[in-house]
Amino acid sequence: RRLACGDVEGRLEAIFGRVRAIQAKSGRFDMLLCVGNFFGSTSEAEWAEYRTGAKKAPIPTFVLGANNQDTLSYFLDISGCELAENITYLGRRGVYSGCSGLQIAYLSGTEAQQQPAPAHCFGAKDVAELKASLLSAPNFRGVDILLTSPWPRDVGTFANSAGEIDTKKCGSTLISDLAASLKPRYHFAALEKAYYERLPYRNHMVLQETPQHVTRFIALADVGNTSKKKYLYAFSIVPMSSMDPAELVKQPQDVTENPYRKLRKEAPKSKAPLSAEEEPACQFFFDLNKNQGKKRPSDGKERGDSQPKQAKKPPQPTGPCWFCLASPEVEKHLVVSIGTHCYLALAKGGLSPDHVLILPIGHYQSVVDLSSEVLEEVTKYKAALKEFFRSKGKRYVLFERNYRSQHLQLQVIPVPLDLCTSEDIKEAFIAQAQEQQIELLEIPEHSDIAQVAQPGTPYFYVELDTGEKLFHRIRGRFPLQFGREVLASEALLA
Repeated sequence: RRLACGDVEGRLEAIFGRVRAIQAKSGRFDMLLCVGNFFGSTSEAEWAEYRTGAKKAPIPTFVLGANNQDTLSYFLDISGCELAENITYLGRRGVYSGCSGLQIAYLSGTEAQQQPAPAHCFGAKDVAELKASLLSAPNFRGVDILLTSPWPRDVGTFANSAGEIDTKKCGSTLISDLAASLKPRYHFAALEKAYYERLPYRNHMVLQETPQHVTRFIALADVGNTSKKKYLYAFSIVPMSSMDPAELVKQPQDVTENPYRKLRKEAPKSKAPLSAEEEPACQFFFDLNKNQGKKRPSDGKERGDSQPKQAKKPPQPTGPCWFCLASPEVEKHLVVSIGTHCYLALAKGGLSPDHVLILPIGHYQSVVDLSSEVLEEVTKYKAALKEFFRSKGKRYVLFERNYRSQHLQLQVIPVPLDLCTSEDIKEAFIAQAQEQQIELLEIPEHSDIAQVAQPGTPYFYVELDTGEKLFHRIRGRFPLQFGREVLASEALLA
């Protein structure tokens, strides 16, 4: 059960108060998806209470990025990050996959009218990369949900009236192209301060193509509007991957032709030039060019950019540390490999003979605290371990507990490929977490842990060598041996 809402424009108390009332009456919803302008010109006072933790969103809330220059400052990392507890900025573009298998594709900003595109806009390259990342997947059928702020151009063709909104002039043609390609079951948009629920449309041509599921486009008004237009939409959705194929493609009686049929006919002509220009699909998620990723210098001063930055020294431990390589406390007979910034060591009391640890040479408490060069070497170690274990018929499970620990330890435990799949491993962690009332959530495959946890935040984190990740924010007590217990009790190592 999900909720979607239109432009919040900083009216946080209004939207969260409405959500609380709905949940009190109808029961718990799993998430709130916000399209359009989440922040407004008068956001700061209300936002400060949520940003500092004085208040908390009553439901996991996922928002799109800025649609104008004035609100860019609220989004500290344009590739996606946690803005406050229970409020997450998804990022510039990408796909969010939940534990249930639900796929949510998203594109932040408005269509650029100039080049280079401003930071709050998207262009043809963003759309092409998002499409390529999904369309390259084998047996791609579509996504469950698509989130954009602008409407798609011509969405009203063959359909019911959109009222005062002229859909032939309103919206983005790039988003029309995106929707035609991704075939979302639900597509939410905002910005026009109007509510419009279009009749469902087909994603196939009758008698010419294999039947496919329909798409429902819903545009939502702004929160708290005086005209009482609908700004909050409640719906239930079973992930496409879990549905019976015959049930998925059932056509409702009021289904219409695809409004982007002309675009679909023209797609083969434009597909080749786009794909020739773009990078490989595996690069898509949060893959921003370097200029967009930099922070702008204040007061227009840019001369500092030409000077090389000195590497930031890692913080020093407050007392003896068992894992700083220079420390006399380190049991050096367990060390397997030493790099420039990290080293590999056998685990003392490991779950298996080849249970190893990836550790930074200097003193860092968690992955979130690592400098870029250390993180790069950690990634290389993970890639090398994946290749080695796969050659031995194994896959690895990696976990980190940033709780009651002083020095980062990435525990890497191999498990036989023929004994369990990545889904088996995820289910084992999620099942035991539920038994112990631990909220273990799946985070996007290509996202960075630093986007969901700020430095100093206690957390537990699991990563598979497929790139799949599970995350728990620790708010109270947490079982110190949880990761080891899951792998041992589920007989995954036999």
